[in-house]
Amino acid sequence: MCLVLFTACSWGASWPQTKFLLGELPPFTMRALCGGCGCVFAFAVAAARREDLRPPRAQWGRLFLFAMLNYGAYIVFSTEAQVYLPSSEAIVLTYTLPIWASLLAWPLLGERPSWRQYAALVLAIGGVALLVGVGSAEMRWEQMPGVAMALAGSMLFGLGTVLAKRTPMALPPATSVAWQVALGTAVLLVLAVFETADWSRVTPAGWACVAYVATVPMTVAYLAWFRALRLVPASVAATTVLVSPMVGVLGGTLVLGETLGPRQIVALGLTLAGVALAARG
Repeated sequence: MCLVLFTACSWGASWPQTKFLLGELPPFTMRALCGGCGCVFAFAVAAARREDLRPPRAQWGRLFLFAMLNYGAYIVFSTEAQVYLPSSEAIVLTYTLPIWASLLAWPLLGERPSWRQYAALVLAIGGVALLVGVGSAEMRWEQMPGVAMALAGSMLFGLGTVLAKRTPMALPPATSVAWQVALGTAVLLVLAVFETADWSRVTPAGWACVAYVATVPMTVAYLAWFRALRLVPASVAATTVLVSPMVGVLGGTLVLGETLGPRQIVALGLTLAGVALAARG
């Protein structure tokens, strides 16, 4: 559980930094930059651990699938959803991933959800919904592409979580992460070609954010995530990841000066209660 919490906190801390970077670079250019740096760092970690960097030929198909589900497609859909939706609505839709992971874990892994896990999902999703004020949002037809993309990214990440639990990659951990980041970043590079970036706008603080996002959430946290999937049920791991938006809110308050009021505090309590219940199985 400590590994999942570390992953969730690392991913959550990247939200305010990513938001800061979006003010300096176009979205896919920013994602591709972080992915490229993360890829180099992950391969360096794998080399330092003396891991074999060459995936067996039989693993390439599964490696590409996991790269698209766990990184490439998820990043593309969740980023593009924000073009059509306010960020708060995109976030709450994206973080429905525990629902899809729990539903898929039953037929694919035989992990039948317990009443505690159902209750944990209700509490945690309720906390995230309260956090972003989803009840006050008015749905318009022009927002539907964003809704579809956010849900698609969430479903695909949930599927990737379950498949990684059922059939882990037969690769050393750092090498597996490095190749998944590399293949996922290749998709982002193609999309970034259609954007125009003004690199002179990137401040020293922006480069510091790139360094953090590329190393901790993109590499170290993914190592912890795949290791955790070997140790705890996929539905529990996915529910615990709901700590991420909570960490993002606190980070936004401290780093970006965003408001932390009663609604955010109650949402934090609900989500943490759900995570605590999920941790008990």
